Amino acid sequence: MLTGASVTANIPAADIARARSFYADVLGLTPVAEFGEGGMLVYRTGSGTAFSVYQTEYAGQAGHTIAQFHVEDVVAEARALQEKGVTLETYEMPGVEWDDGVADMAGMGKAAWFKDSEGNILCVDSGFPEA
Repeated sequence: MLTGASVTANIPAADIARARSFYADVLGLTPVAEFGEGGMLVYRTGSGTAFSVYQTEYAGQAGHTIAQFHVEDVVAEARALQEKGVTLETYEMPGVEWDDGVADMAGMGKAAWFKDSEGNILCVDSGFPEA
């Protein structure tokens, strides 16, 4: 049914201007489109995927990862985030070893979690393992 569909993330923001600054200044991203007079920002990554950040009072309420950025070098990206003042999150996860905020996912690659300006949990990871 949906096997030919693409998927995008929709990230909530209580303050769209603050979120825009975070995504620009910390993550280095610039919106490719804006809708509703600042109500929604659309971003496209170099790999061609897209996600949106939209204005809502419900931002930061999810207690789980809402978007993952698949990167070549998780450790380098994690350190770059830390240099920008981002605190990496750690969680109790069976079989996972942590090194300064970077998780070694026991055969599933590496990952690092952080929160955006709106309290949403984001992740940089090495992508999904080959099935």
